[in-house]
Amino acid sequence: MSDLFLDHFMELSTGKATFAAGQHIFNQGDAITRLYLMQAGTIHLVRHQADGNVAVLQRALPGMVLAEASVFSSRYHCDAVAVTNSAALIVPVNSVRRLLRRDHAFAGTWASYLSYQLQQARKRAEIASLKTVAARLNAWLAWNDGLLPSKGEWKNLADEIGVSAEALYRELAKRGKSFSHKTS
Repeated sequence: MSDLFLDHFMELSTGKATFAAGQHIFNQGDAITRLYLMQAGTIHLVRHQADGNVAVLQRALPGMVLAEASVFSSRYHCDAVAVTNSAALIVPVNSVRRLLRRDHAFAGTWASYLSYQLQQARKRAEIASLKTVAARLNAWLAWNDGLLPSKGEWKNLADEIGVSAEALYRELAKRGKSFSHKTS
């Protein structure tokens, strides 16, 4: 995310919110009054399916805007739940809307951010459409220069590709030590 983007969100911020793991930040149908710029932790946007499954629509991490597509909506279309203890800056949505109307540089930066988020959503949808753990892992690796995250991040990888951690571990064990790891 660009410095311009972050600077504007910092200027518009009216405070900071902290959320405990498992806490609901908002629910589907709630009026949208604020956006959140993630500073720490992980928050998922989720929609509950008729069959009892939960679809994760966004995995908001530090530096991301939670529910960014809501900026021009009046009500949330899903729930937001903290996966881990999390912190975020609170930014009134009306302030963002005004800034988008009057500041063309910020509007361009916002469009760029949304474009990137759309690309990431399409990547996740492509991966989720694949039937096997092996195919999902291969697609994820193709999107990420063939580099596997460090072992401590494998559960997050499993969440990201929509498989159980155990299924991912089994697939990685089948493949042996043939991977390069990202260095943090």
